[in-house]
Amino acid sequence: MIRKVLVANRGEIACRIMRTCRAMGIATVAVYSDADANARHVREADEAVRIGESAASASYLNITALLAAANRTGADAVHPGYGFLAERAEFAAACRDARIAFIGPAPDVIARMGDKSEARRLISAAGVPVVPGYDDADQTDARLLAAAREFGFPLMMKAAAGGGGKGMRVVERERDLPEALAAARREAQSAFGDARLLLERLIRDARHIEFQIFGDAQGRIIHLGERECSIQRRHQKVIEETPSVALTPELRARIGEAAVTVGRQLGYTNAGTVEFILAPDGQFYFLEVNTRLQVEHPVTELVTGLDLVRWQIQVAEGRPLPLTQERVTFSGHAIEARVYAEDPAQGYLPATGTLALWREPQDVGARVDAGVSTGDAITIYYDPLVAKISAHGADRTEALRRLERALGRTTLFGVRNNIAYLRRVLLHPVFLAGELSTEFLERYAAELVDPVANEAGLSALEIAALACALQHAGAALTSGAPLASWRNNRNRPLVERFAPLEIAPGSGYSPRNLPVEVQLLPGADQTFAATIVDGERINTPSVGVVERDGPDLTLIVDGLRRRVTAVEVSPGEWWAQASDGETVVLRWLSPLPEPDARVRSGDSLAAPMPGQVLALLVEEGQAVRAGDPLLILEAMKMEHTIRAPHDGVVTAIYARQGTQVAASAVLLDVRQEPTPESLG
Repeated sequence: MIRKVLVANRGEIACRIMRTCRAMGIATVAVYSDADANARHVREADEAVRIGESAASASYLNITALLAAANRTGADAVHPGYGFLAERAEFAAACRDARIAFIGPAPDVIARMGDKSEARRLISAAGVPVVPGYDDADQTDARLLAAAREFGFPLMMKAAAGGGGKGMRVVERERDLPEALAAARREAQSAFGDARLLLERLIRDARHIEFQIFGDAQGRIIHLGERECSIQRRHQKVIEETPSVALTPELRARIGEAAVTVGRQLGYTNAGTVEFILAPDGQFYFLEVNTRLQVEHPVTELVTGLDLVRWQIQVAEGRPLPLTQERVTFSGHAIEARVYAEDPAQGYLPATGTLALWREPQDVGARVDAGVSTGDAITIYYDPLVAKISAHGADRTEALRRLERALGRTTLFGVRNNIAYLRRVLLHPVFLAGELSTEFLERYAAELVDPVANEAGLSALEIAALACALQHAGAALTSGAPLASWRNNRNRPLVERFAPLEIAPGSGYSPRNLPVEVQLLPGADQTFAATIVDGERINTPSVGVVERDGPDLTLIVDGLRRRVTAVEVSPGEWWAQASDGETVVLRWLSPLPEPDARVRSGDSLAAPMPGQVLALLVEEGQAVRAGDPLLILEAMKMEHTIRAPHDGVVTAIYARQGTQVAASAVLLDVRQEPTPESLG
């Protein structure tokens, strides 16, 4: 009987595992790095042990430190969550050797499935179709090029020892192969300590379908249905749902049986996921086995009513599966959206910062798996996943409606995020029709990132400026307050001016330079005559403040009652969210002259986020063409290539390989001028 579990992970998955442990009467131990000393998962555990410095390699990937923490606290089991060491056979083996139960499959199964090349060969031998490709040991550029020519371009390149989208590249043309090989090898080596790659034919307009399997020590293998994970960016899932609208009962049975066959072939125990690609012609192909709990497991729990972590713990105790295949039932539809600290408009660039305000929705049918609270920090050290928000309904329409509403009632201030973007995906007519593929986000990128704002009545931008003006002015607007005398003429309005920030995370508005001016003339009992000047638009609403509770305002604007939350997250930077869920970020414009600031050269290229300079690809004086790679920045477990914005010459390099740089730090100067090649 397991009595105390050490959760060898962090964030939302650590909190989620602890929730089930508490329900089962099992004590929990959290582990934390220096960056996570005050994190939510640490606060929610019964005990917590520091295991190292902030970098994952010094903490969450440190097997010795994790086992020492388990021994120190008397933990008799370890749950690895997902990511980090969850699919490292050496960690499972080390737990076994230390007589600590590993809540997951056996080390030899993890080892075989962790090597994607070996997995392809093993599963193919079991009669399950695999995507045509190359998975042999010869990793020379020449052999990989020859193999690519055999099954043709475009192709998918993957890290043989990897997962989670790291080391993956789509290669459209033969001439792109050398650069893609170099980048994929670097990323694979950095993430998994193994630079080997495999190549597969790229199947266009494919769907990503996975089946949740479970096995016990008694040899029983069952599946708990499918999840569709076709909505992906950078080869990482963003929205997942079950059931898939693409599967007929017959096709569902065939793929489900293939998943169970894979489990039997492996002698699988505990939770795992068998992933497939479904081609437009209905043919399916094996991709890989994830030997762990999946990020998207909540949707399976919502339609089955089961607790998969509870099942994992019971299987680790040696107990048989609670249900046979025939007794597994499914009810309704469930969809999950991953909330990331990232900017979809900037290529999903990860973001860092402190959460000035985090509020979770409390709607019927909604579920939140979060690992953060107000005041927590999103750092450069780990994946930028903030939370998962899921919804369950009687059918797909109800689940979609509930999820979109739940996202609109989620408040995340202080860090760029993808909440508004997720809502636009859910409401896109093609998504609503269920016509999904792994290319969906790329195909509809323009309309998802930069939608047309609704100009009926006051816009979200104008409502945000109004709320921020009311909050910023504060006591000066309170009837009879001493500060009211600061205005020489009580009949003249108080004026506040705001400008949308250059990047307005989640707002859905394009960058613009025009400020919004709010003029407020106080009346009696917290009422105001307002004038809002937004470019050429002028609105003169009557405004009443019904309630003011910290960051929250309840307003009546021209007879329409609405709630608005407005917070100054840093000096002069305001975030506001109205009751329709739109979030707008504004910069307060002081009425006083601003001191001169050093203006960066127009030829300067700045770091889009904090990170480590992984590689410098150019030298000073070198001529470059628009789009040429100049520098590779590594941050949040992914590579980001800085490319030349135009033809020109590299006139200065400020960054040094191997060093850390701050966000907005100037990396290089590229003076715009014709190159000899462009002139030729």
